[in-house]
Amino acid sequence: MNNRSIFPIRIYYEDTDAGGVVYHARYLHFFERARTEFLREKGASQNELIQQQDIAFVVKKMELDFRYPARLDDLLTVETTLVEVKNASLIFTQKLTKGDQLYCSANVSIACVKITHMKPTAIPQGIKTLLKYEKP
Repeated sequence: MNNRSIFPIRIYYEDTDAGGVVYHARYLHFFERARTEFLREKGASQNELIQQQDIAFVVKKMELDFRYPARLDDLLTVETTLVEVKNASLIFTQKLTKGDQLYCSANVSIACVKITHMKPTAIPQGIKTLLKYEKP
């Protein structure tokens, strides 16, 4: 099964500081978009989860390693890999690259929460089935 997804990112002026280098907080946006698209590719709509099941996936923990500065107009790729599926959480690794150059990497823990009380809840079996997770 495919636990990986590739998502292109273009660096726009709004992503950069006065020197044309990507502002560090923007990497969070890039990784968030890529995780959302990973789930969408698997058939899991976060909007439907919110509207129909009152659950959401939220970042619990994130570790970033900045390696190389991204700049205005760069066309980069975010590789998102689902590393582990637990009862109420997902673990991802993500890499922002251009060719063989690693710009930034992230280890991300995502919790599944019931929106009405913002407490952890089990990931629905239907979502686990869509993810078709297999240990590498």
